[in-house]
Amino acid sequence: MRAFTAERQWEKFHDPKSLILALVGEVGELSELFQWLPADDAARLASDAPLHDRVGQELADVLLYLVRLADVVNVDLAQTTMSKLQHSAERFSANDFRGVAPEKT
Repeated sequence: MRAFTAERQWEKFHDPKSLILALVGEVGELSELFQWLPADDAARLASDAPLHDRVGQELADVLLYLVRLADVVNVDLAQTTMSKLQHSAERFSANDFRGVAPEKT
């Protein structure tokens, strides 16, 4: 993403606020694809063309903006994600939360 951005001289457009707004927009486009699907059928419907292809494109857009944002704010996504997952594993042990959604605290 950094090279792609630099080749087009888009760095001046990639401040954190602008990237967050773009990311939110892409998540909105992804959510529109599922908005009126019955929840029980959403996964099955999203596995078939043409919806599957559209979902993949929107997921890619979300990922690309997220990666770019992490780069701009100097966050190591791989390290931070592993740390967050470890923290969540400790906070929500499989024995205590198996099949149970945690309540919002």
